[in-house]
Amino acid sequence: MASSSGSGTSSGSTLLASSDEDLQLQATDMRKQKRKLSNRESARRSRQRKQKHLDDLTAQVGQLRKENGQIITNLKAVTQQCLAVETENSVLRAQMTELGGRLHSLGEILQYVDQGGGFLCEDAFLVNPWAMISASQEPITVAANFPC
Repeated sequence: MASSSGSGTSSGSTLLASSDEDLQLQATDMRKQKRKLSNRESARRSRQRKQKHLDDLTAQVGQLRKENGQIITNLKAVTQQCLAVETENSVLRAQMTELGGRLHSLGEILQYVDQGGGFLCEDAFLVNPWAMISASQEPITVAANFPC
């Protein structure tokens, strides 16, 4: 019987050892499952962050496109105004050149009259130098609605 009690003790310690191993395996399995769950949750949060970032970028693209359209519209308007001003500037330069020529001619006429040259007609009367300006010359007009 001593041998049977000896074998009983060894089987009891074997049961304890296998029970400890089972507990360790269960603990390891629990840690693995807990880690898997934690990883899944972390991946879910990461996907949510990426989706939010994508949504934010999409909204920003829409806003930037809208601003770009407004800038293009404003640029077109300013370009048209610039062309109108350049055209008017060209007209004014031409008028200035014409007026400068007229002024120079009038200055020469006045200088000639002041020096005593005068103008004689057939009856030997002094003619008004202002009458010498051709009546067919068109008056120079300036646009009253100058755009700013």
